[in-house]
Amino acid sequence: LGGRQRGPLSRQVRGTGDSSALSKSSAAARGYVRDRFVALLAGRRRRRAPLVHRGYYVRARAVDHCVRDFLLKTQSCARTQILSLGAGFDSLYFRLKDMGLLSHTVVCEVDFPNVACQKAALIKGIKELSSLVGDAGGEGLGAIAFSGKDYKLLGVDLSELSKLEIALQEAGLDKEVPTLFLAEVVLTYMENSRSDALVQWAADCFSQACFVLYEQMHPEDPFGRVMQRHFNQLNSPLHSLAQYPDHETQRRRFLQNGWSECSVMDMNEFFTFCVPEDEQRRVQALEPFDEYEEWHLKCSHYFVLTAAKGMKPSWTPLLLNMTVPCGDGPVSVAGSITAVACGMHSEAAGLRRYGHHSALIKPNVILTTGGFGEEDGQHRRMRNFHVLIKHEGCWRAGCVKKENSGKRWDERLYHTVSCLSNSLALMVGGRTSPSNAALGMLWLKFPDSSNALDSFTVELVNPQTEPAAFRWRHSATEVMFRGEKYLFIYGGRSATQPVLGDWHFLHTEELSCTVIPVEGPVPEGRHSHSACTWRGGVLIAGGLGAAEQPLGSVFFLREIEHGFQWQTVETHPPLIPRYSHTAHVHEEKLLLVGGVWFHSSSVPGITVIDLMTGLCTDYMISVEHLEWPLMLHNHSSIFLSDEKELLLIGGGGNCFSFGTHLNTEPVSLNLSNILTSH
Repeated sequence: LGGRQRGPLSRQVRGTGDSSALSKSSAAARGYVRDRFVALLAGRRRRRAPLVHRGYYVRARAVDHCVRDFLLKTQSCARTQILSLGAGFDSLYFRLKDMGLLSHTVVCEVDFPNVACQKAALIKGIKELSSLVGDAGGEGLGAIAFSGKDYKLLGVDLSELSKLEIALQEAGLDKEVPTLFLAEVVLTYMENSRSDALVQWAADCFSQACFVLYEQMHPEDPFGRVMQRHFNQLNSPLHSLAQYPDHETQRRRFLQNGWSECSVMDMNEFFTFCVPEDEQRRVQALEPFDEYEEWHLKCSHYFVLTAAKGMKPSWTPLLLNMTVPCGDGPVSVAGSITAVACGMHSEAAGLRRYGHHSALIKPNVILTTGGFGEEDGQHRRMRNFHVLIKHEGCWRAGCVKKENSGKRWDERLYHTVSCLSNSLALMVGGRTSPSNAALGMLWLKFPDSSNALDSFTVELVNPQTEPAAFRWRHSATEVMFRGEKYLFIYGGRSATQPVLGDWHFLHTEELSCTVIPVEGPVPEGRHSHSACTWRGGVLIAGGLGAAEQPLGSVFFLREIEHGFQWQTVETHPPLIPRYSHTAHVHEEKLLLVGGVWFHSSSVPGITVIDLMTGLCTDYMISVEHLEWPLMLHNHSSIFLSDEKELLLIGGGGNCFSFGTHLNTEPVSLNLSNILTSH
């Protein structure tokens, strides 16, 4: 990352560049990108998480996509230039040179003087680098830290445009030849007046130019707030976000500062429409992975922008010519519902978790199990069960005593718990890590009468496990067939199959799977969907499909004389595809709560689907009374139909490299108004 500010702040910004180089190096080491030079420039190695690898992969892919497109379309030109702003320890020049793509192109990199000097010393000291670039002399002339025939490394503060212009003249750049400007997470660290001046200067000074910008957006939603807090804590605030928070404001920024064309695409759109499907599958299979929500949220908060001026039509950047389905337009909402914290404070600490399951095991008693969260002062897979009990209108939380705790329950995530009576529930599936899902089933027995926090106990009993239970992110829903009760286990994923589309009928007394005929159009495989009991069958909504794309379909598994039948539930307007939501049925209405979708301009609230008419209505959740970001994915929810109260428990996740966010305490929503208005 390059020249933004002087003084202590610039040192903090340079620190983000060092971290970025290490992340790129780690991604290359795991096979996400082919780059044998990045490790040489990063200096040291550090293994990053798969989520970070994916994030840096899509960043590198987007920039490479734009650079190669520029080089391809200008290959008939006698000379072209790439000017990388805030290049840090990036390896772009060496990769392009190694592939023979710089036969008529000069790459010029600009960064802080001391960063440029460090990089120059690295190049001179590593034969594999120095032999590629050669040495044309000229170092020490003004701001030139290193000079080769087709490579110039300049030490200049980008905010000092007069010095930058002099340095570029000394390096021999030609303002009349096609020039590509690159800025990867650079402008946002500058004061907006300075970054805008840089954008305007580039358009004014170069007659034929393209600009590629990779940066953050959407600062005000829950993920955006966590992202901003992270950079503020690093003393590297993201200045662009307040003035340029989304696609359209960034596009207008360039059009108003001298550029004639501009296109913006978030990284979900780029990955979906610009990365070939076989390459998508290759990347998705590189490492065990189970952080889909954070991956898609990260991608919805970063964009790649391409702008152009003075370029021949045949040279127009590819992204400017692409038409993708608009996922950033506003979602039409019919109203809002206010979220109110339950006011438990310290009692709620054990409910700060995600990937857990909550079940209403008797009136006003909610049992929460598993997940990843905050326990004993650290983040870990949760060992303890917690109970919420409503007494005199107030919710109280407490830790549950586990009897027969020698029985392993494996501190699992993404399992299900189905309450079969006032004293018995069945836990099915779940995982410890993405490579271990053979956790099976577990009976949970609890007293029939106790509603007291201090005496609530759960006994764990291991039954013989059906292989059908070895999955996670699935659903287990109670159905009736010929007077017998079954759990319908559907979808999910396993350690070997990223998406499952099968189903099983588990007899709740015998705990064995029974073959029951099912006819009709088979839904595509999915996980992280919702499932609700309705009219003796099951309503399945949304989920994440085999291509890691959210689904917008709704199916009803209906009981018929000799078995069940899949039926498609048509919705209008069409349901916006989503996953990692929860769902409830109330009086012929299906309620979908939260989740993740690709409409990056907003986050899902509550969607009401009228099961009689198919009418689909969206409501936003107002969080003005909450002092912390409310992340509505990987959460659980309980609907109390008599009071029309929706209780949201837990939720959050590992927010890319920005830290783990856990919703602070349970939140209550009163749905009376929206349920009576339908």
